[in-house]
Amino acid sequence: MFNAGDKVLIVACEDDPRAVGRTGRILDEVPPGPLTEGRWTVDRISWLIAPVLCHAHELRKVTPGR
Repeated sequence: MFNAGDKVLIVACEDDPRAVGRTGRILDEVPPGPLTEGRWTVDRISWLIAPVLCHAHELRKVTPGR
């Protein structure tokens, strides 16, 4: 489970493959629902990449200090 503001590494992304290998921040305040088909919104990836939708298994939480 993720929280808004969590920093995550995108290990896969059906929505935009250019985001793979980059880090971003979770935008959602609540767990994703049917509107996004259970995918989390990840923002602040790059100024060239708009926010993307990723399933939880496509994300890894980045711990501070790493």
